[in-house]
Amino acid sequence: MAEEWTPTAKGEHLRGRRTRNTAPEVALRRALHQRGLRFRLHRAVAPRCTPDFVLPRYHLAVFVDGCFWHGCPTHSPQQFRGPNAELWARKLSANRERDKRNDRVVTDAGWRVIRVWECEIKSDVEVAADKLQTAALGGSG
Repeated sequence: MAEEWTPTAKGEHLRGRRTRNTAPEVALRRALHQRGLRFRLHRAVAPRCTPDFVLPRYHLAVFVDGCFWHGCPTHSPQQFRGPNAELWARKLSANRERDKRNDRVVTDAGWRVIRVWECEIKSDVEVAADKLQTAALGGSG
């Protein structure tokens, strides 16, 4: 039996959040496109694993990780409070475990993995794009 979440006013803003084509994702893709790097969106590269986008020519899988949802060391809460605290802790822990699993299966499928934090893109999209361009053209991941 699944545990029930308690609706709270504080958590209402999280309902219905986008999971694809977020503003940071779009900004990063735009910067890469301007540099001449071409990508494909939401392509499954391994069983149950679909990166945000891939650069097929360079066998590079890119995940844009939201700070809250994926446990950014700077911006994700270290401790949760309120009626859903335990559920939130388990949810984010499960997300991080899924990220590790995805990294392994994508690598095993012959792709290199790059993860970019949402805050990196918001801070300076060009620096984030440099990171991906270096990985693609330089061959290191």
